[in-house]
Amino acid sequence: MNKTKSVFETLSLINVNDKVEKKNGLTYLSWAWAWSEVQKHYPEATYSIVKTMGKDGQTYPYVASSLGIMCETIVQIEGQTKSMWLPVMDGANKAMKEEPYSYKTKWGDKAVSGATMFDVNKTLMRCLVKNLAMFGLGIYIYAGEDLPEGEESPSSIQPITKTTIKPKPDRKQLTAGSKLFNTAIDKIKQGEGTVEQLIEKFEISKADYSLLIKATS
Repeated sequence: MNKTKSVFETLSLINVNDKVEKKNGLTYLSWAWAWSEVQKHYPEATYSIVKTMGKDGQTYPYVASSLGIMCETIVQIEGQTKSMWLPVMDGANKAMKEEPYSYKTKWGDKAVSGATMFDVNKTLMRCLVKNLAMFGLGIYIYAGEDLPEGEESPSSIQPITKTTIKPKPDRKQLTAGSKLFNTAIDKIKQGEGTVEQLIEKFEISKADYSLLIKATS
């Protein structure tokens, strides 16, 4: 008897590696592609944007406070409802507000422009992609995104020399039936770690995420 895959199992098996781009240390997945993939599998899926009332009595697709501007989306797939939030940020990944502001650093004052509806629109679509990740689509690309980021002074950056370069070892490619593959599968089934944890522990290529998910489902 074949077990019907859950929404998460189905969407997490999709490889999104060739659909992402890197910008300012963050990984972005095309919202148009992501929504198209969801619609292929679940044509009845829907999403909505949460709106709030502003001080002028008008409704806006965000909520603004002294801390910044937050956008929220809600996605429904196969009877499941999940929501996600994302702050509006500038190109340096700093929170934007309705009015421009500045903040102090040890290298001087930095300015952040006031947000525009263009900034809000970009954030809403990125929020939708992150919302879809909660259902499994491309969730692995968010691994480590909540790690703290430290600012570096330009003067503290060492010149690239043979003594300062430390090349990262290539991640291992998995082959079904190999010793590494069988070891990883055994540890997952024995509850000694999640797929994500074992990928990092054994330095396995993230492209093989779906292979491990499929083998353990």
